[in-house]
Amino acid sequence: MAGKILRKVTKHFFIILNALIAILFLLSCLAPFLNPSSWWFMGFCGLLFPYLALMLIFTIFFWLVVKPVLSVLSILTLLVGWKQFNVLFATNTNTSFTEKKDSTHIRIINWNIRSFEGLGKSSDKKRIDRLSIADAIISRNPDIICLQEFNNSTVQNNINLFNKVYPYYYFSHDFSFPKNDYRSGCIIFSRYKIIDSAKVSFPGKYGESLIYADVEMPGKVVRVYTTHLQSFRFDKKDYEGMDRIRNTEDENLGASKTLFQKMKRAFTKRGEQARIVRDGLNKSPYPSIISGDFNDVPNSYTYFHIRKDWQDAFLAKSLGIGRTYLGVAPTLRIDYILPDKNFIIHQFDMIDEDLSDHLLLITDLGLQ
Repeated sequence: MAGKILRKVTKHFFIILNALIAILFLLSCLAPFLNPSSWWFMGFCGLLFPYLALMLIFTIFFWLVVKPVLSVLSILTLLVGWKQFNVLFATNTNTSFTEKKDSTHIRIINWNIRSFEGLGKSSDKKRIDRLSIADAIISRNPDIICLQEFNNSTVQNNINLFNKVYPYYYFSHDFSFPKNDYRSGCIIFSRYKIIDSAKVSFPGKYGESLIYADVEMPGKVVRVYTTHLQSFRFDKKDYEGMDRIRNTEDENLGASKTLFQKMKRAFTKRGEQARIVRDGLNKSPYPSIISGDFNDVPNSYTYFHIRKDWQDAFLAKSLGIGRTYLGVAPTLRIDYILPDKNFIIHQFDMIDEDLSDHLLLITDLGLQ
């Protein structure tokens, strides 16, 4: 008798747990449609999506073994979220990348280069990485280069690392300091002439922006956008706080509160920035590509609102969930190359050069 009651209680426990996971998953499916500038908590739901999806998949297999009819709830829930599920996983089997570029294709590189600091702490390492980063990019023979967290000064002229091969560029100058004429932000380098360029600044004190360059290529003009959206701005103390939370130490409450506040602020700001970026893309008179560090995952309002009906080079030519940022979590695809429908995506790759906390993104495109 006791065993029968225990089995009944256990069964009801797992049914309730399954229902709670399904409800949270359905809530996370709303993240792409509710602007976090008004619905900030939806940003957290978007981050949870891949983990909730994996839990639902696990429950399907669990119930198929225990009581198959109860797997219907998880199956139907996943089907409701298929649109969001579809941007999370790339399903291509042929993912090889050919280094030699077709002369009719446009090769684009996008990379957050971490202010040329590299991954080492010594000043010698940083000086080496400054040259290594430029060599890693130029050796792949791109036509257009989009970089985030780029900096330049009279003491360290990083533009000179590129402009012998890429004489045309547009630099956002988002952050400026009088000392040594130091400036940083996003930059677009081009092998071909830039006939027009502009910057749209985002509101707020941090200075991020959207920039574009109209590149005159043989027989056509292409508009290339790049941007760096609001990050969580985690610092060393925040990462130490994450370690304390993982280790469940007593002082983790203060760390959790700080992390929560930074994430909430970032979700809110990115919602507004995504609207500004999409408004800018809508005004383009040319075939266009946007690349950059969106600091947000595919199951987010930021990604869905900026992308709309444009293509995603990763989804078109890769396999798996993907990961472009090496810190915090294993599911953070936050850097993108998104061409509009005027382009054919021929190939794409993400490369860890061990020179930044972001991966280098590279794609070859052709015009329809």
